[in-house]
Amino acid sequence: MASSSERVILIDERDREIGSAEKIDVHRRGLLHRAFSVVVWDASGRQLLQKRADAKYHSGGLWTNTCCGHPRPGEPVADAAARRLEEEMGFTSPLEWLGVVGYRADVGNDLIEHEIVHVFRARYDGAVVPDPAEVEDYKWCGLDSIQRDVAASPHQFTAWFVRYVAEEWPVALMPPENAERIPSTTQKRVQR
Repeated sequence: MASSSERVILIDERDREIGSAEKIDVHRRGLLHRAFSVVVWDASGRQLLQKRADAKYHSGGLWTNTCCGHPRPGEPVADAAARRLEEEMGFTSPLEWLGVVGYRADVGNDLIEHEIVHVFRARYDGAVVPDPAEVEDYKWCGLDSIQRDVAASPHQFTAWFVRYVAEEWPVALMPPENAERIPSTTQKRVQR
């Protein structure tokens, strides 16, 4: 499991590195830092969601996108996303970078996520072998089901995933073959 004492990359509003600090301190103080999220789809157009392990120091026991985390100082964000996908979900898949999105959210326990998130998408149809220290459960869901479940029970999902579904990530949340059908007015949120 990723440790709360790991160092994360502090950034300015333009995603330029300005230093590093311990992850727990960054979340306690709500400092802006670099992160990534991976959204994995299968050939049937279902998204892979994970239920975070209860032992996570924030947002434990909540459903969220396939994988998310923070690059280490000196680590390219795409490498970090690939590393954590394998560590958390037990597989690798080529990642497509979609862009970045910023957000700030209270995640409970007096902790704040304040991130510029690099968004990646992948397709995968093989076995999922999650690390139980990271992931309590997983499931494949269609977009309609995800939207319905988040609207009905937002408390069962991470704060960032609720925002992504509601407003932030129309391109990432669509299966790759459908993304080009999204009206351009909604695509502006994810910058390519």
